[in-house]
Amino acid sequence: MNILAILIPAALVLGLIGLVAFLWALRSGQFEDLDGAAERILLPEDDRPNP
Repeated sequence: MNILAILIPAALVLGLIGLVAFLWALRSGQFEDLDGAAERILLPEDDRPNP
């Protein structure tokens, strides 16, 4: 029963860290171009635009 006093706060802290990381990625534009990488892999190397 004492282990729950450690596991529940640890799970909450890890969940909060994951949420903060997701929100940071969302605000920094990590999810802006989801189809670009999927389409770029199909293009030959000489047709790829320079990043």
